[in-house]
Amino acid sequence: MWDFEHPPLDKELASRYTIDWMLPSECADKLASGAADIGLVPIAALATIPGLRVLPGCTIASKGRVRSLLLVHHGGQSLDSLRSVAADTASRTTLAYARILFHKWANPGVAFLPMAADLDAMLERADAAIVIGDPALMALEERANRYERSGEELVYHDLAKEWHTLTRLPFVSAVWCATGIARSGPLEESISGDFVRSRDHGLQNIDALAAEWSQRMALSEQTIRSYLSSNIHYVLDEECLEGMRRFFREAADAGVLPPYDFDLASQVGREPASKW
Repeated sequence: MWDFEHPPLDKELASRYTIDWMLPSECADKLASGAADIGLVPIAALATIPGLRVLPGCTIASKGRVRSLLLVHHGGQSLDSLRSVAADTASRTTLAYARILFHKWANPGVAFLPMAADLDAMLERADAAIVIGDPALMALEERANRYERSGEELVYHDLAKEWHTLTRLPFVSAVWCATGIARSGPLEESISGDFVRSRDHGLQNIDALAAEWSQRMALSEQTIRSYLSSNIHYVLDEECLEGMRRFFREAADAGVLPPYDFDLASQVGREPASKW
């Protein structure tokens, strides 16, 4: 979102877009209700919301360890012995990936309990916890301090790494989708071009983003820079598209999502050529 928040293009884009900030799961709801034309949505929404079209070019994905999607459980417990998981509901797609993985870990009946993202409280109520986003990054930062405080050894599974180990494909979390008028020919290409250009400018300004966001949250500039540059993959390339297709196949086989034919040719266009 670099160009939408920073000069010289922020004012031009503000004349063409009205931006509302919310979780990706809420973006999906807005698209489903017709309250929004474009949204960054969890990929699981594609299987449950008719009429979404993936805008080419941009994604939030990981091709290895992501650090911001964690399954944490008490030491001494095996994955197939867990009976309950307290789950941060911030990302429907992450929970879908987790359910697929539990099927692969021979534990398809594990219960998921929705809870706010508080690791200590989650582990008091359940055998394991799924924490997502900033709380996950902070949990890793506080790992040593928590052990000193509690004396309890915890096991931290990176869900993107677990998926990659299973499939050798990227863990794709979210994509930009459009509905209605935003799907019409030249306008769709123009929108995709705006987001691809903004993505590229953001990648050129990771140091500035790390400095900016270290003032807004309890994470160091170094941690944020490493996360943005090493853990997140931003280009919706062929490998990511294949990862999405594998996700939908595995989700349907496990009964996590309804069957969904992710037709790459008709649902995702070609990334617009950059003029910048």
